[in-house]
Amino acid sequence: MSAFQNKVVVITGGSEGIGKALVTLFLDAGAKVATCGRNYDKLYQLQSANSGKPLVIHTADVSKEQDCVNFIQVVIKQFGTIDILINNAGVSMRSLVEEASFDAIRKVMDINFWGTVYCTKLAMPYILKNKGTIVGVSSIAGFRGLPGRSGYSASKYAVNGWLESLRTELLDSGTNVMWVCPGFTTSNIRNAALDKSGNPNGESKMDEDKMMSAEECAQHIAKAIEKRKRTLVLTFTGKRTVFLNKFFPAWADRLVRNFFFKNGQLVK
Repeated sequence: MSAFQNKVVVITGGSEGIGKALVTLFLDAGAKVATCGRNYDKLYQLQSANSGKPLVIHTADVSKEQDCVNFIQVVIKQFGTIDILINNAGVSMRSLVEEASFDAIRKVMDINFWGTVYCTKLAMPYILKNKGTIVGVSSIAGFRGLPGRSGYSASKYAVNGWLESLRTELLDSGTNVMWVCPGFTTSNIRNAALDKSGNPNGESKMDEDKMMSAEECAQHIAKAIEKRKRTLVLTFTGKRTVFLNKFFPAWADRLVRNFFFKNGQLVK
C-alpha cells in the first residue's frame, strides 16, 4: 500500500460500512483522506478515532449539488488537490415496484447516481491533472436487476454505464476509471434501505453474519485501485450471478426469484 503514501483520497459516505473501512485503510497506508456523510456525530467519532492523522470530515448530502460543491472546495482548501475519488455514498431500497412511491425511487437515484455525477465532475480537473483514479462503488445489482430493489438496480446500472462512458472518454488521458461491484457485504445499507414511501426500513432481512466484512471489501478495492483495474466483482455469489445473468439469463431470473421470494412474498 506504499503507492498511496501522501496521495489525497476523497471518499464519500465514509462514516460507516465500506466507506469507513476505506477511510481507515488509506490513512494507515499514509494517504491524506477527506470524507463526507450526512451524520456529523458519526463523522466526528471517525475523526476522533483517527486523531493526529490527516483526515478531513465534512457534513454533506451527495444528492444535493451545492453540498458536493462545498465538500470538494473544503478538500482543495485543505489539501490542494485530489488524486483518488471513491464514490461510495449510497442508499438501497426494499419495495415491490407496484408499491414503491416515485419519491422512494427518486431518492435512490439522486443519492446513488447524481451523487456520483456531482462529485466526479467537481473532482475531475484535479484527478486529470494528476492522472489519478475515479472509482464508483456500484453493486451486483448494477449487472442484474434485483426484485424489491428496482430503484437501487436502476441507479447502479446508471452508475456503471456513466462510468464506462467516462472511462472510454478518458482512455488516453492517463486517468483510470473503475467501478466496484461488491456482493452482499456487512454494512448499514440494508438497515437504512428505503421502504415504499422513501423512509428507512430500520432492519435487515439478510443474514449479515455470512457476508464479506467491510474491511475485507476495502482491501480488495484498494488493491484494485493500485493495479488500476477496470472493474471489480466480489464474492463467489456475486461472480456467479454476473456469469449466469450474462450467459443463462432465463435461469438467472428463476434463481434470483427463488432467492428473494417465498410463497409469493418478498422475504429478503
